[in-house]
Amino acid sequence: MAAGSGLLRVLGLATLLLPVVPRGPPGAAERRCFCQVTGHLDDCTCDVETIDAFNNYKLFPRLNELLESDYFRYYKVNLKKPCPFWNENSHCGIRDCAVKPCPSDEVPDGIRSGSYKYSEEANDLVEECEEAKRLGAVDGSLSEETQQAVLQWTRHDDSSNSFCEADDIYSPDAEYVDLLLNPERYTGYKGPDAWKIWNSIYEENCFKPQNVKRPLVPGRGESFIYFINAHFFSGVCVEKRAFYKLISGLHASINIHLSARYLLQETWSEKKWGPNVTEFQQRFDGVITRGEGPRRLKNLYFLYLIELRALSKVLPFFERPGFQLYTGNRSHDAEMKTLLLEILHLAKSFPLHFDENSFFAGNKKEAAKLKEEFRLHFKNISKIMDCVGCFKCRLWGKLQTQGLGTALKILFSENLIEKIPESGPSYGFQLTRQEIVALFNAFGR
Repeated sequence: MAAGSGLLRVLGLATLLLPVVPRGPPGAAERRCFCQVTGHLDDCTCDVETIDAFNNYKLFPRLNELLESDYFRYYKVNLKKPCPFWNENSHCGIRDCAVKPCPSDEVPDGIRSGSYKYSEEANDLVEECEEAKRLGAVDGSLSEETQQAVLQWTRHDDSSNSFCEADDIYSPDAEYVDLLLNPERYTGYKGPDAWKIWNSIYEENCFKPQNVKRPLVPGRGESFIYFINAHFFSGVCVEKRAFYKLISGLHASINIHLSARYLLQETWSEKKWGPNVTEFQQRFDGVITRGEGPRRLKNLYFLYLIELRALSKVLPFFERPGFQLYTGNRSHDAEMKTLLLEILHLAKSFPLHFDENSFFAGNKKEAAKLKEEFRLHFKNISKIMDCVGCFKCRLWGKLQTQGLGTALKILFSENLIEKIPESGPSYGFQLTRQEIVALFNAFGR
């Protein structure tokens, strides 16, 4: 995997940092290649070379065009939510940590209004009317306290398959952000605050053998180097292995992005951003990372396969004539839906998809318990993103955990997706615009 090509160009999460580790002999890393990142991936039938060719030459050019469109570039997010786990008052004061929200008049009317017009509007109205009738018939005979309980259970049902703690987009603190004007890149956010985020994710929310701990690099209190050798997972079920590899893949993505858009030079008049190969090697070189770097990169490919599989499964939801990427520009919206369907059909054509049927396939009672544990662990990780002190890191962290959570929601809703009617509302399975934007932007990273 060349440092300037392949998934390095397109994958990355936020800019939480892994601190520098000892480099070994000067110049040694520069003379080594990353030829270890080849061949088959664990728990998959796919290989690195097949993914690289498919992504770089077929899928990504089309996906990149889609993500530059109005529907996918505006994301509504609440960056002011308090950290739910500890008192987090230390926000990053570095200028590059800031996020510039959109003035309301810059957001297309169709997105800002929250409506889905064209043929979708009629479907939504029918669904809303039927829901109002159903609740109205019940509410008339209930006390106010019980009515509130009913509404709470309705909201609980809506979120029962959710893998993320979603923002309340109607909150006064939620604002639209133009993702193209607030790109992921190195911000300088590091040290104990960033370490605390990843410590919480790995130690408290990531499945791993109990005897595996996170060793620190001596003398570096802020360092976060996570080593888990393959033999530690020999007795761990495929679901827990997959969960760990997804989180490790996200972590690798973060550090690839940090390295790919690094602040190389700053003058009074401009900043120069570009690839920092040395930073990349410090995080992924096999010798420097004691063999972990190539494994982290393979976990990144595993993450790619999971999200690709979700895109291939969700095609029926988007194929419905009633679904529109509504921004208010009818001709452009139709063009983008055509491109979206082309991407989804391409995803479906991939020859070596991950087989999610291996998940939760054992004893039904134990499988259901494990699935719920899986969901709650990931949901907890999505909450941790509100503890990130760098707002730009928080933005991309929230978006991409929601994107992966949406992918997991899709994979675990296959039966509901198969039952979606060709016309009318899809009662059993639904995706919000927030989930759609997060899903495709996360995959784009």
